[in-house]
Amino acid sequence: MSEGMTIEQRAETIVSDFALFDDWIGRYEYLIELGGALTPIDEEHKTDEYRVRGCQSQVWLRPEVRDGLVFFAADSDAIITRGLVALLVKVFDGQTPAAIAGASMDFLEEIGMNEHLSSTRKNGLASMVNRIKDYATQLLSND
Repeated sequence: MSEGMTIEQRAETIVSDFALFDDWIGRYEYLIELGGALTPIDEEHKTDEYRVRGCQSQVWLRPEVRDGLVFFAADSDAIITRGLVALLVKVFDGQTPAAIAGASMDFLEEIGMNEHLSSTRKNGLASMVNRIKDYATQLLSND
């Protein structure tokens, strides 16, 4: 995605991308593809500090602030979950803490995540979103 795009523009692109698929098999394959394209987090950062609690699989999410923007490195040991975290990185990477903290998550509903994910995956996705938003909120409170 373009670096100059807002979170809302990136979310709209995700909604459009998912609309290209006629069924959930294609959407799951797309999630797997997104996960496969995710640059893995360095092994040295696969620690409890960066582990996302509330996920059945192991998920790590490491923020880094550069020039006032938040960049994320992420990984998971499960292919669908890796795709979900890659989807979130695709939307939030390179954005300001204020934009991340205030972002709507409606796009996840629009692409059907709430109705097509198992309850454990939904909980894990919610935990990832909360972790991203918590990072942003912490950064804002430190200013």
